[in-house]
Amino acid sequence: MEATNNTEEQQKQETTQEQTEVSTTSTEQTQKQEEKEPYFDLGAIDQPIEQVPVPVKHISETAYGYKQTRIRIAKLYSETEKYMNHIITIAGWARTTRAGGKDFCFVELFDGSFQKGVQVVVFKEVEGFENIIKCNVGTSFKFTGTLIKSPAKGQPFELQLSQTDKHKAVIFGHCDAGKYPLAKKRHTVEYLREIAHLRPRTNLFGAVTRVRNNLAYATHIFFQERGFQYIHTPIITASDCEGAGQMFQVTTILPEPHDSISKIPTNDGLVEEKKEEVKESKKDKKKAKKEKKAKDAAATTDETKAEGEETKVEEQPKTDEQVVQQQQAIPFEERKVNYKKDLFGKPSFLTVSGQLNVENYACAVGDVYTFGPTFRAENSHTSRHLSEFWMIEPEIAFATLEDNMATAEDYLKFCLNYVLTNNIEELQFFDQFVEKGLIERLRKVHETPFKRVAYTEGIEILERDIKDKKVKFDNKVFWGVDLASEHEKYLTDKIFEGPIILYNYPKDIKAFYMKMNEDGKTVQAMDVLVPRIGELIGGSAREDNLELLDKRIEDCKLEKESYWWYRQLREYGSIPHAGFGLGFERLVMMSTGVENIRDVIPFPRAPGAAEF
Repeated sequence: MEATNNTEEQQKQETTQEQTEVSTTSTEQTQKQEEKEPYFDLGAIDQPIEQVPVPVKHISETAYGYKQTRIRIAKLYSETEKYMNHIITIAGWARTTRAGGKDFCFVELFDGSFQKGVQVVVFKEVEGFENIIKCNVGTSFKFTGTLIKSPAKGQPFELQLSQTDKHKAVIFGHCDAGKYPLAKKRHTVEYLREIAHLRPRTNLFGAVTRVRNNLAYATHIFFQERGFQYIHTPIITASDCEGAGQMFQVTTILPEPHDSISKIPTNDGLVEEKKEEVKESKKDKKKAKKEKKAKDAAATTDETKAEGEETKVEEQPKTDEQVVQQQQAIPFEERKVNYKKDLFGKPSFLTVSGQLNVENYACAVGDVYTFGPTFRAENSHTSRHLSEFWMIEPEIAFATLEDNMATAEDYLKFCLNYVLTNNIEELQFFDQFVEKGLIERLRKVHETPFKRVAYTEGIEILERDIKDKKVKFDNKVFWGVDLASEHEKYLTDKIFEGPIILYNYPKDIKAFYMKMNEDGKTVQAMDVLVPRIGELIGGSAREDNLELLDKRIEDCKLEKESYWWYRQLREYGSIPHAGFGLGFERLVMMSTGVENIRDVIPFPRAPGAAEF
């Protein structure tokens, strides 16, 4: 039996050894085969980013109102022949009304979809004619009639209502001409700001609205077609992106307007050095209470007072805590707010930028952008600043400053080309009444390559022309100064006669997150400057080295703890990335020629202006 068992074990060992040898041989053969496997090296792919063509915006056939039978006026102008001699329905507000005699009247109707309106001719045969002829400017209508060629000069068609069985007019809302603030005349923009709820009905603000809408639409097209992902960044934040401190605070601990400020939760009101005394007195409180109880119990209960003697009530002694509070309390107006009792448990603010948040996603999903409202609590009354405005902020993963500059240039040109393609009627209006030569200026920016100019070179040019007495500025020029608008416009309008990108700014005038250059004096920042406007875009390569980032945070006197999450991006797989921010209202100003930023946003928010 023993011999038999030994033989079986020997056979198993031999079999295992053979399998191991076969496996080893097979692995070696596979490795050799893989090493010898041929492949075709086609070389690196080197081609420029595909330029997405600017599309012509599609207008829906019908609007949703009235069982989707209403045609937008913009559609009538884009596809006139399709609707000619057909019965259609339009709706809108009367810009003008006038009688053509006893038998018919004219109504110039606008619905806001296009720069021009439609002349509606209503004959007396139409039901309700006697009411229509009495209507004033501002009245809202719905008309169903036949679109025909107009005999009047300057208008391609008109809507005629003459058939009692097929044509119809409906008055939605009357308008008292004596009270209506928009009489038929040109109003100043200052006056129109006072009636911001009605100013979209004017030619100027209707045109601004449509251009603004299409610039927003073009923004999404540009980034979406290039693979960027749209990120919604928070409005409320505890971080100051710019480090300027000019932020609106968000809190729930302020009392109601009719309540006293004493309801604001504050700290205990004691000076710091006395807090320990209060703490110790609290510890002794129980002990003192027990001693007093024992003393009262030992007192003789049958002791009586002499006859006629008044009973004296001794004043209870104050506790140590009460004495300290009375003597050492800080006046209410000098106390600090106890933010631990606030909704977020810490001071919180309205965001000045979504950049820090969107960087998080760039370091996870690649190229991203955010487009939303931002807030600055600057007490500025200029024509270029608002307290609430919109920002477009893309962030490009694995990118350099050069990549950032190229993206900014491409984006701006795409947007301008989009409105030149889809808002030519509005631009012609602006060219005639707002800024002569606007269309030519926009086309020049679109067709001109943006010249790259170092900040130091720009300063040298300005200093040279000042020395040669070619120009005189209100603001001083020196290396290290944050260029004023007059400096920027001089460079774009007079020196280079076109848009430029100024880059490599001094670190002391830029934000903490911008990547430091090797010279230790400048950072990889860039500003896009355009004629007539000045700075339109500002951006940078981001500092991806944690040690250098921490030093910049300290130099800017910011609290490192508030940016713990932003700093961790540099600890866990840090990458080179870059991005920029564009004030959307300034883009609208550039595209329309409108000079005051309060006239390119629906409801401007500025110091002393928060109506509507």
